[in-house]
Amino acid sequence: MIEERLIELGIIIPEAPKPLASYVPAVKSNGFVFTSGQLPMVNGVLSAVGRVGYEVSLEDGVKAARTCGINCLSAIKTVIGSLDEIERVVKLTVFINSADGFTSQPEVANGASELMLEVFGEAGKHSRSAVGVSELPRNAAVEIELLVELKK
Repeated sequence: MIEERLIELGIIIPEAPKPLASYVPAVKSNGFVFTSGQLPMVNGVLSAVGRVGYEVSLEDGVKAARTCGINCLSAIKTVIGSLDEIERVVKLTVFINSADGFTSQPEVANGASELMLEVFGEAGKHSRSAVGVSELPRNAAVEIELLVELKK
């Protein structure tokens, strides 16, 4: 059970961060849940602000990606009630606010990818894109979208 696994890992799924504009945190459709982009928000405050490779270290970028992943799970929980309803993680799309010349986007994205493997085991293996961008909303260091398949 995923909810029990989270307790074992000491991972707390917080209340989903409030949307910054006119959208919902997640949408359930045809046996899948699609999240909106989730920022590294902790208690309503961005935990990593700026460009990874300049104002934000690689290590802090990895931590920010993990936080985004936790927030994605929180968003999913708002539409399905229990994360035990997830069959598998399908796709992570990771946007990294990158300094000029920064090319370690895959390492940053691993913060969220490794979280999915810790939580879901084999069902956490997923496809992924790790994209360097010049800016993100609120100057966040990382933004992540997650797609999961639900149990039948």
